[in-house]
Amino acid sequence: MVSGILDVGFVSCGSFGGRSGVSLDGFSGRRFLRCGSSGFRCKRQSNVTRCGVLADATVNVEVRDLGPKTLETNGGPVSVSSLLATVTDDLQMLNKNLRSIVGAENPVLVSAADQIFGAGGKRLRPAMVFLVARATAPIGGLKDLTVEHRRLAEIIEMIHTASLIHDDVLDDSGMRRGKETIHQIYGTRVAVLAGDFMFAQSSWYLANLENLEVIKLISQVIKDFASGEIKQASSLFDCDITLEDYLLKSYYKTASLVASSIKSAAIFSNVDKSMCDQMFEYGKNLGLSFQVVDDILDFTQSAEQLGKPAASDLAKGNLTAPVIFALQKEPKLREIIDSEFNEPGSLDSAIELVFKSGGIERARNLLKRRLTRQSKTFSAFLRVSSDLHLREWSSTI
Repeated sequence: MVSGILDVGFVSCGSFGGRSGVSLDGFSGRRFLRCGSSGFRCKRQSNVTRCGVLADATVNVEVRDLGPKTLETNGGPVSVSSLLATVTDDLQMLNKNLRSIVGAENPVLVSAADQIFGAGGKRLRPAMVFLVARATAPIGGLKDLTVEHRRLAEIIEMIHTASLIHDDVLDDSGMRRGKETIHQIYGTRVAVLAGDFMFAQSSWYLANLENLEVIKLISQVIKDFASGEIKQASSLFDCDITLEDYLLKSYYKTASLVASSIKSAAIFSNVDKSMCDQMFEYGKNLGLSFQVVDDILDFTQSAEQLGKPAASDLAKGNLTAPVIFALQKEPKLREIIDSEFNEPGSLDSAIELVFKSGGIERARNLLKRRLTRQSKTFSAFLRVSSDLHLREWSSTI
């Protein structure tokens, strides 16, 4: 997920969990331009994302590939780095601070942190914190970001990193962003301790922000991570899982952090409660949207593009939106999943049935609905905010 302001527009694209996706929504003057009323269609061609913007009251974005490098709009190609241009300095400062925040008490833990902090990634969650902070700070009467804004971004990246380390242990994943995972290099014991240490360290810095509302919000995120893992572990290979169960698990594991961190950034900007609540709703729908993108990409991109094996969720029994939709059309798929892929070639057969049943396309339709909710929330934010402040922010790009 990469976000920025273009003209008076809010643009977001990119990835969660190291896999890349794209959504695009923005504003032209007061008119909201949103993704996909005529369809959100994806097919693998190359490692480039092309967005075709049509001249209409509502912009329809056709995504031919969900790649991490480049967006191409009617104004020409747009790089991910250019979308983050307005917060480049903020992210560089964050990168310098991350290692010192982890602490140097234990060389093994520091080495483990260096491994995952150095494994790539665009620092997308703290980037969202910075972008929202820079959009709302002038509205709250601030001339620049506060120390609390910057510390919040660092805390969010630490919490996210800790969750990735634990996720890889639980999933027994060997690769993350194309590199070996912490538990593969240092063993499960060190990996679990490294994740615990980062959760604890981030909680200590969170307490020192001395804002009770933010402390409650971010503490709930850590609880939600655990709830999401428990829900996922208890429903592996369960063909009766509902779409509601999937969305709740996705909120716990992905959207909770995005929603709470964005709202916290607005709180530190001293804007009113209504605007803070709108930022939470925007972050929630944004997080859910990208989880759906993530799960689509698990089927539509190669292992090289993903940085880990394709269809890895299905292979481990984690049934995501494309599979849940496919199960409604293909009884044979239930039989294969119930067998936990014991037969040679059964996983390939299951993947084929997901495509054949229209599971991927229905997941894309679910994504469009989430993007519509996301767009309405941000539109409400614009109505209660100052256009002047947003134009000042957008002019920095």
